[in-house]
Amino acid sequence: MTVYHDEIEIEDFEYDEETETYHYPCPCGDRFEITKEELESGEEEATCPSCSLIVKVIYDLEDFMQGEEIAAPAKKQLEIA
Repeated sequence: MTVYHDEIEIEDFEYDEETETYHYPCPCGDRFEITKEELESGEEEATCPSCSLIVKVIYDLEDFMQGEEIAAPAKKQLEIA
C-alpha cells in the first residue's frame, strides 16, 4: 500500500511541452514529476527525484488516451441464389 504525501489535481501541475512532463512543487524544494506518456498508460503517482515523497495525481484518464482508430466493419454483400 502506497502512502501519498497529498492528492493533487492535474490542473494544478505545470506542463512542460518540450519534455511532455507535468511538474508540481515538492516540500523538499524539488518538483514532483509525471510524464504525459505515464498518464496515458494509467499511471497516477508523481514522484520527486530528490526525496521519497509521492503524490497521487487526480485526472480523467479519457483526457489522456491517445486517439485510436477503429476500422469500420467490412460490409457483407448479400448473395442472391
